[in-house]
Amino acid sequence: MTENLRHTPLYDEHRRLGARLVPYAGWEMPVQYVGIAAEHRAVREAAGLFDVCHMGELEVTGTGAVGLVDSLTTNDPKRLLDGQAMYTCACNETGGVLDDLIVYRRDGEHLLVVCNAANRDKIARHFAAAARTDAAVRDTSDQTGLLALQGPRALSVLTRAGCSLEVGRELRSFRLASGTVAGVPTTIARTGYTGEDGVELLCAWDATPTLWRALLSAGSADSCVPVGLGARDTLRLEARLSLYGSELDETIDPFTAGLGWVVRLENRTFLGSRALGVLREQTRPRALVGFEMVGRGIARHGYALLDAEGRTVGHCSSGAPSPTLGRSIGLGFVPPSFTGIGTPIWVDCRGKTIEAKVVQTPFYKRTT
Repeated sequence: MTENLRHTPLYDEHRRLGARLVPYAGWEMPVQYVGIAAEHRAVREAAGLFDVCHMGELEVTGTGAVGLVDSLTTNDPKRLLDGQAMYTCACNETGGVLDDLIVYRRDGEHLLVVCNAANRDKIARHFAAAARTDAAVRDTSDQTGLLALQGPRALSVLTRAGCSLEVGRELRSFRLASGTVAGVPTTIARTGYTGEDGVELLCAWDATPTLWRALLSAGSADSCVPVGLGARDTLRLEARLSLYGSELDETIDPFTAGLGWVVRLENRTFLGSRALGVLREQTRPRALVGFEMVGRGIARHGYALLDAEGRTVGHCSSGAPSPTLGRSIGLGFVPPSFTGIGTPIWVDCRGKTIEAKVVQTPFYKRTT
């Protein structure tokens, strides 16, 4: 029932633009405007603007802010300089992933944690339960608008919209700074979820439509278009970026998901660190691989992956046609013996067995 779905501050903008709206994580969100493939190509070739206001934002403040985040995340926030960001995971006691996060260090006593829309309430409760006298946690999700401007022309669009920072010169990857865009006070972060360069822009909830319209207007000269969740998914898949609920969940540890690089165990203790220390030394029964279809067919989430004798050996976690590569691709969990590049596997596509092969990931990586 759509009457129970929440709306971002851009709901009227999406309707005006003719978006196809669908339920997603309790929200009514645009899945596409003119088409997934066209929007995907716009981001790869020019620029695209995404509404991601449904994501969660937690502000952690106080002299113990860094220590609190350090106790709950796999990567090490103590290594962050002011204005720097990191990708990380929050785990349970057994090492399963509660959510994957971006942590931004605004300054020494103020960190911003951005979590996935489907996990907003869970992560807010998780961090709030760990709050202490020297570290307060405030859920600002309902007061914060979040836009993602991505693509090779994204910074040109940002400049034309009236950004107070010269982002290309002043803000390196995984950095953030405060400024204004189109007169709107904005936190500008050089991060994203597409495999392209670009920024994510945080502003006051009610100011989001002003910022959205200004960016689309300024971006018309650079072929910037609004982009829905459909192309957001195919873009992140090509870049081999994990999606919670597909490549990550509370039964999957970061090592199994190929995210061992965000687990820093040395001289640290955090929730799940003991279990992850054990898992790091073990041979795990499954691993995440990328594959491309050899036969005609599309792998989808949940489809069984088979060996040559037709026995199920794993499952597809994500799959879709790749607009950039012109072929169907997927990610899936398989035993270690199936992880070698070129290894043949077969996908059960609704009763049809279609051949595929394991390939190197990411499937797509920008060259500049």
